[in-house]
Amino acid sequence: MDLIVAGTDTFFLLMGAILVLFMHAGFAFLEVGTVRHKNQVNALVKILTDFGVSTLAYFFIGYQVAYATGFLVGADQMMDGNGFALVKFFFLLTFAAAIPAIISGGIAERAKFWPMMVANVVIVALIYPLFEGMIWNGNFGFQQWIEDVTGAGFHDFAGSIVVHGMGGWLALTAVLLLGSRRGRVRDGRIISFAPSSIPFLALGAWILTVGWFGFNVMSAQAVEGISGLVAVNSLMAMVGGTLAALIIGRNDPGFIHNGPLAGLVAVCAGSDVFHPLGALATGLVAGGLFVWLFVWCSKQK
Repeated sequence: MDLIVAGTDTFFLLMGAILVLFMHAGFAFLEVGTVRHKNQVNALVKILTDFGVSTLAYFFIGYQVAYATGFLVGADQMMDGNGFALVKFFFLLTFAAAIPAIISGGIAERAKFWPMMVANVVIVALIYPLFEGMIWNGNFGFQQWIEDVTGAGFHDFAGSIVVHGMGGWLALTAVLLLGSRRGRVRDGRIISFAPSSIPFLALGAWILTVGWFGFNVMSAQAVEGISGLVAVNSLMAMVGGTLAALIIGRNDPGFIHNGPLAGLVAVCAGSDVFHPLGALATGLVAGGLFVWLFVWCSKQK
């Protein structure tokens, strides 16, 4: 029976890892559809290379920093529990590699290729794992301190803060340091860059949306922990974000396809505890905030 449970859990988490891996194709096409035509190939190459660099950085350094364990042992030892530890690494790697993908979209058309790769190594090997370990592994006594102060630990079921927040904060820092895209301001006037391909942008958004159910539901990391509540909350937040972006964004296709992503980002942390109506409200607020902040930022030099 234990062998069956171990095998089932391993397969369950492997499917989650594959779904989240597929999300990186979504990141690629979302960025391709957003940047100008001359930078589309660069965006595709960058996302795939990011994943390769992130894999090595996380395998050799990052995973050990976060969870104080590694894989420099015999292959026979790695097969314990049907290789569950290896698949868990694969699953969490797809989360870690999402950080450079998020940053890539945030600083699109602003940074050179190789400096970005070097920065990604530092982020995935050290910066992200330190934060990840504090929240999801209790490193440095951080969770215990939060619980002592507030009466409850910091709850982030599927990475609203650990993954998406971290990626967003780093991307914002990079944007502030790098400044606007070249050609954004001409003769003192702000020039808007329209998405180069709505179909590619939409394809990326759909891939991310579908993969997100693996991101959220399979964060349980065991079949025993599967929750239909997480799935439905993810669905409701996605719908809320879409409809808010549709209405507030006045039918703009770029806003509409980013709206569900805003809702899904917002619901990750509490997707295992929200009521579906709460998840819907969360998605509505997130979708509306996305449109409002995008419009506000687009007016800044």
